[in-house]
Amino acid sequence: MSLRTFPSPAVADGVLMRPLHVDDLDAAHALSVEVQWPHRSMDWHIASTLGQGFVAERDGQVIGTGMRWKWGERHATLGMIIVTQRYQGQRIGTRIMQTLLEGLEDRDVSLHATTEGLGLYERSGFVSTGDVRQHQGIASPAPLMSFLPGERLRPAGRNDPPRLAALDLQAMGMPRERALRMLLDQGEIVVLDRDMEAVGFAVMRRFGRGLVIGPVIAPDLHGAKALIAHFTRLAAGKFLRVDVRANGELIEWVEGLGLRRVAMAIPMTKGAVAASGAIRSFALLSQSLG
Repeated sequence: MSLRTFPSPAVADGVLMRPLHVDDLDAAHALSVEVQWPHRSMDWHIASTLGQGFVAERDGQVIGTGMRWKWGERHATLGMIIVTQRYQGQRIGTRIMQTLLEGLEDRDVSLHATTEGLGLYERSGFVSTGDVRQHQGIASPAPLMSFLPGERLRPAGRNDPPRLAALDLQAMGMPRERALRMLLDQGEIVVLDRDMEAVGFAVMRRFGRGLVIGPVIAPDLHGAKALIAHFTRLAAGKFLRVDVRANGELIEWVEGLGLRRVAMAIPMTKGAVAASGAIRSFALLSQSLG
């Protein structure tokens, strides 16, 4: 969870940057509540288990957070970057970004920005690559979909994780098997088979105010809809969220299920994160983990 044995010295404003510890998670969760993020304490715990966190501290109080996750030898993602309202506008966000990027110079780094954080990330060298729409609400069941010849949906089995990780790598361009294994253990997984071969998958798990679908990995729009439709039928009448990559037809279809758009996130990269294009990511695992 931490990189440094000793915290960095405080500067003239008295703000100390140091690694995030388990004892900081309640304070970190309180910051996310302050900015009206839906994360539960458990969501913070999962994120910190998978990555490395840092806090900005003043007079013994946590006033800012940031986390990073390394994927393989070449990639990283950043997230959970928050500064409490009282200390915004004092360049604390800049110091958090500098701390997060330290040691990542040889990696391609990506994040999802809010409109409020866009300027900070642009000044840090990130460029936008599209947009993601956050949809949520009380889910309505999707209509039954017709399947292509040789196509079926099935629950994931014990032997599927390596294949699912390979599909995710094709779609994302970075190896996230460690995150997938943890989240797959906590959620429900459905696999899209074509001619007896897994070509896509989706996960539904608890997050925030209810349930979230993601990631959704598929070879095409039809496959993505089939995976999402399966879970909307299971979650009908419950609070459901899905963070959809910009795609006009899929966004309209998701809205037709009662999941209205409530926010937008901006994918940004520092370096190049290359995916093969044969398999695509239609919905995020999370805005922090991609």
